[in-house]
Amino acid sequence: MSREAATTATLLITAREALEQFVEVHVDDDGALSFRHGGVPCAVQGVELVEGLAVLSLTCVVAWDLTDPDTPRTIAERAGQGLFGTLGAIATERGWDVTLRYAFPAEALAVGPLGTLIMLVVSTASQVRSELVDVS
Repeated sequence: MSREAATTATLLITAREALEQFVEVHVDDDGALSFRHGGVPCAVQGVELVEGLAVLSLTCVVAWDLTDPDTPRTIAERAGQGLFGTLGAIATERGWDVTLRYAFPAEALAVGPLGTLIMLVVSTASQVRSELVDVS
């Protein structure tokens, strides 16, 4: 195993331990992590951008197939309210899909702080979902 692969594998192990304090985590064949929070599917991947800079990339699928034509405006306004990550609205044949993405250096973070940081992002994704989708 290369040093890069070892670094990202270790980072993903720490992320898994951090997440397991809050949610049930699935480890994919490639080592990526997937889980759900408040109806929002999320995935965490690890990558070493350059030697010595390992990052975690978190992607949450906030909502899908939204038919409200104001979705992009709503997302832009919500993004301007300040949050961790980048909200995006993507047009598809069935409507709008909304994602929240966040990438950050995480190699030196311990399990507790890493879990807190990830859950801040994921909680935002869940909150945005509840604002966009009638979850009755």
